[in-house]
Amino acid sequence: MDAELPWFRDLSAQDRSWVGLIVQAGIRGFVDWFRADDGTPAPDANKLAASVFGAAPRALAGVINLQQTVDLVRLSIAVVESDVDRLLDPEDVPLVHAAVLRYAREVAFATAEVYARAAETRGAWDARLEALVVDAVLRAEADESVLSRASALGWGAVGDVAVVLGSVPEGTPATDLPEEVRRAARAAGLEALCAVQGDRLVVLLGGVDDPRVAAEAVVGRFGEGPVVVGPAADDLTAAYASARAAVSAHRAAAGWPGAPRPVQSIELLPERALAGDGHARRHLVEEVYLPLVRARGTMTETLATYLDEGSSIEGAARTLFVHPNTVRYRLRQVTALTGYSPTRPRDAFVLRIALVLGRQSGRTD
Repeated sequence: MDAELPWFRDLSAQDRSWVGLIVQAGIRGFVDWFRADDGTPAPDANKLAASVFGAAPRALAGVINLQQTVDLVRLSIAVVESDVDRLLDPEDVPLVHAAVLRYAREVAFATAEVYARAAETRGAWDARLEALVVDAVLRAEADESVLSRASALGWGAVGDVAVVLGSVPEGTPATDLPEEVRRAARAAGLEALCAVQGDRLVVLLGGVDDPRVAAEAVVGRFGEGPVVVGPAADDLTAAYASARAAVSAHRAAAGWPGAPRPVQSIELLPERALAGDGHARRHLVEEVYLPLVRARGTMTETLATYLDEGSSIEGAARTLFVHPNTVRYRLRQVTALTGYSPTRPRDAFVLRIALVLGRQSGRTD
């Protein structure tokens, strides 16, 4: 092994001794099985896995990978077969060679079973760890320990993080869904952590430049209904803000049946405000209402009159006793100050809710 397996030379002395014990246990198991001559055509794979690989600690499966174990088994069988010709009477050699082949086949099955069981255990642990990380972000409890856990899961995202929420697709096993999401995210150059929480799928995307574009990469993995993406956060520890907005928006998304898919949480500000989201209410007051109040006293009056007159420029002009072009000019200023155009139905709805909330707040600066 030292001469022909380079990876063996890189192992610690303790790990090399464990490998030696595995080889010895395998050869001893073959001798015992062959000596018994009880008519059994082949050794039991389950017992073989316990007797051969049970000689070493379970942690060794994390030191030696499956390919290295296959190389180890292949080399051991080759050595045994070469020595059979030298050690035995010629008339016994064919029988022993046939027995070695049967035994080697069962060793191969036992090897696959050991690593499959280890992978299943590791996968279950990774899924629980991933769910803990996602839950910590949703509960705004992401700290250095959460970063460490995410790193253990392979999270190496550099850049902004956004949270995407939607329903779990029907017919897709919950155990397969995270890997499908990660595969779609990797294809778009993103990192992903995800968890299934009841009928809700939560995805953390890392390396985000544009939240909507990032969400579009994984939107096909969600079930029917709205898919909401929160704003980009600086890193995983700050992703709670994105999660909070996404959760609120997903809860309120039913109020806008025609919303795009995916939809950004900021696009659902009025629905979130009506549903009782204090952050959405403050955003509409501070980012939409107050800029209009601070600009000119006639701005809010013109906007309110325009909306009350059924979005009629001529009607607003008559009520305000101004020229229609004056109304048009002021509406363009509203758009410049808030980013919302009163002439678009959806934007007009946002502006109306902002006006109501601003008046209720009593704030003027």
